[in-house]
Amino acid sequence: MRTPIIAANWKLHKNRAEAKEFLNEFREKVKYISDVEIVLGPTFTTLDTVIEGTEGTEINVAAQNVYYEQEGAFTGEIAPNMLSELGCDYVIVGHSERRHIFGETDGDINKKVHAVFEDEMTPILCIGETEDERNEGKTQSVLKRQLESGLDGLDPSQVAEMIVAYEPVWAIGTGESASPEDAQEGCKFSRDLVSEVYDEETGEQVRLQYGGSIKPHNAEELMSLPDIDGGLVGGASLDPKSFSEIISITEELY
Repeated sequence: MRTPIIAANWKLHKNRAEAKEFLNEFREKVKYISDVEIVLGPTFTTLDTVIEGTEGTEINVAAQNVYYEQEGAFTGEIAPNMLSELGCDYVIVGHSERRHIFGETDGDINKKVHAVFEDEMTPILCIGETEDERNEGKTQSVLKRQLESGLDGLDPSQVAEMIVAYEPVWAIGTGESASPEDAQEGCKFSRDLVSEVYDEETGEQVRLQYGGSIKPHNAEELMSLPDIDGGLVGGASLDPKSFSEIISITEELY
């Protein structure tokens, strides 16, 4: 059985003091959680604060982005070995905001996936269609392109370890969650594609998250679906109460 994984993406929120305040409340709320893997994804400047503040707990930490080179003349970037040295467990790669605001290509994202693995961290690979692509009936072709490109060159054991997050772009930060049917369909298509490209065992092992306006009120319906193994949570992860509620709801289902 796949272990559910609920991950927070704080995006550009929280300074060090705010991160500490969050942790002081959040640790207490999730200290008895045992059947759900918890991941916090803070800003670069609060990574060390969150890593230090989760020592001795089962909470893992993700960076929100990475560059694929280890060093060089790349002003403003951060290398995978730097994140690994800090103690990051995961790295979010290919988020739609990186693709659409910062112009990251499928090729860039694939290089990042490989770089994350090379430094013994686990990528959370984000895929998802825009509203226009959805309206034009291109959802599956977009997911196929993004997923096949993102996984290119990986062996089955790597794919089985990683996380794929289906995040329809039109549902991110809009308050409009995908319907349970659409969320399940996107995750099932992704799992079936992994099985097709690799093998059925790898498809069954890879964990699929849904992301896009997950809240406590819709968490049970989404997390109970057969091909959804957790969530990548944005806005609701900024509040320790709402984020811990999503985690508790998920644990009750397993």
